[in-house]
Amino acid sequence: MRFNYKLITSFTGMLLVINGIFMLLCLPFSIYYDEPIYSLGLSGLITAVFGSTIWYLTRNNESRELKKKDGYLIVVLGWVSMSVFGSLPYLISGSIPDFTNAFFETISGYTTTGASILTDIEAVDKGILFWRSLTQWIGGMGIIVLVVAILPILGIGGMQLFIAEAPGISPDKMKPRIKDVAKRLWFIYLGLTLTEMVLLMMGGMTFYDAINHSLTTMATGGFSTKNASIAHYDSPYIQYVIILFMFLAGTNFTITYYGFKGRFKKVWSNEEFRNYFTIVIALSVCIAFFVFSDQWEGFEKSFRDSLFQVVSIVTTTGYVTADYTAWAPFLTVIFFLLMFLGASAGSTAGGIKVIRHTLLFKNSFLEMKRQLHPSAVMPVRLNGKAVSRDITYNVLAFVMIYLLIFGSGVFLISFTGVDFNTALGAVATSLGNIGPGLGSVGPIYNFAHISDFGKWLLSFLMLLGRLELFTVLMLFNPSFWKKY
Repeated sequence: MRFNYKLITSFTGMLLVINGIFMLLCLPFSIYYDEPIYSLGLSGLITAVFGSTIWYLTRNNESRELKKKDGYLIVVLGWVSMSVFGSLPYLISGSIPDFTNAFFETISGYTTTGASILTDIEAVDKGILFWRSLTQWIGGMGIIVLVVAILPILGIGGMQLFIAEAPGISPDKMKPRIKDVAKRLWFIYLGLTLTEMVLLMMGGMTFYDAINHSLTTMATGGFSTKNASIAHYDSPYIQYVIILFMFLAGTNFTITYYGFKGRFKKVWSNEEFRNYFTIVIALSVCIAFFVFSDQWEGFEKSFRDSLFQVVSIVTTTGYVTADYTAWAPFLTVIFFLLMFLGASAGSTAGGIKVIRHTLLFKNSFLEMKRQLHPSAVMPVRLNGKAVSRDITYNVLAFVMIYLLIFGSGVFLISFTGVDFNTALGAVATSLGNIGPGLGSVGPIYNFAHISDFGKWLLSFLMLLGRLELFTVLMLFNPSFWKKY
C-alpha cells in the first residue's frame, strides 16, 4: 500500500495552523498583565503561516481516501511537529532558552505528562504559562480528534485517524458516525472544563489560576501556575473540587455521557468503571489510616491527602498536595505501582488502563481453570459479553511490551548518572504520562537536572505512552513501509 504523502502533509499543515491559532489566543493574558506579546504573537504567526503554506501547496490531491497507514503516520508526525513548533514561545520569550528543555516542556504538555524543567514557575510570564496549560488541554482529548470532527467538510473520512489517536479496546461508540463521536467528546470536555473553572473561582481562585488549573485537570496533565502545585491552596474545598474533576477526567467519556443522560444503571454496570471506582476508594481509605496513624494530622486531612494523591496518580494527572515519598516506605512502593495502573480507556488519562488489567487478571484466572478442564470453552467476559481472543492477545502483548520498554528505559536512563530510584520513577512517570516520580524527580522536585540525553529519551517515552505504544512502534517496523 502506497502512502498518500500529499494528504499526510496537508493534514500536518492543518494541525500547525490550528496550533498557531491557539498560540494567538494566549495573547489577551500577556496584554492584560502588561507583558511582551512578541513571543506568542511571532510564534503563532510563524506556526500558522508555515502550516498554511504546506497545506496550500498540497491541498490539490487526487485521492481523498485516508488509509490506515496514513492515519498512523499523520498522528505521529502531527504530535512531533506540534511539539517542535509549540516550543517556539518558550524559546523566543527566553523562558526556556535551550531547545532540548523547551521541547521537553512542550511534549510533556501535549502528552499530558506534566513533567517540568521549570524551577520557578511563578516567575514565568502569565501568557507563556497559559500557553503551557493550553498545550495540555489540546493534548488531553487530542487535537487529532478535533480535526476529525471537521474532516467531512473536506470530503475525507476520519475513522483511521481516530483509531490511531485513541487505540483503545473496542470502544463503545455513542453514535455510529465518527464525526458525531468527536463532537460529543469535545462538548463534554469543554463543558466540564468550564464547570470546574466556575467552581474553583467560587472557592477563591483568581480567574487566571482557575482557568489554568481547569485546563490541566481535565487534560489529566497536572501543570500548575504555582511552584507548590495544588499544595499552594490550603483549601479543602479547592482540593475536593479538583479531586472530583480528576476522577471525571479519568472516567471513560462514553460513561460520563451516559451519566449526563441519567442512565446511572448503565454507568454502574460497566465493569471497568466499577473497578476504577473501587480501587480509588479502597486504596485511599487504607492509605489514609496509615498516614493518620503515622502523622496524626486529623483523619479528614489524612483522608483528603491520601485521596488526592491516589486519584492524581491513578488518573495520571500529577498534581500534588503532599509528598508521598516522605510517607512510609511501603506507601511509596504502592504509589510506584499505581503508576502502572492508569484510569479508564476512553479518558484523557495515560497508563496501561484499568480495562487491560481487568482482562489480564480474568484471563490469568481462567487459564488455571483451562489447565484443569482443557476441553472446556471458557472465554474471558467483560460486562457479561465474551471478549475475542484477538483482544486478549492484544492486551497481553501491550502489557509485555510496556514492561519491556519500561525495563529498557530504566537501563538506559541509569547511564545518565541518576540513582536507581530516580531512574525507576522518571521512566515510569514518563511512559505513564503522570508527572511526578520518585527520587530526585519526586513530587517536590523537577526534571531540570536530567541530562540532555535523558530528556530526549523521556520525551520519546512520553510520546509512546500518550499514543499507547503501537501507534509509534509501528513506524519502526520495516513492513510498515513496504508497498504492496
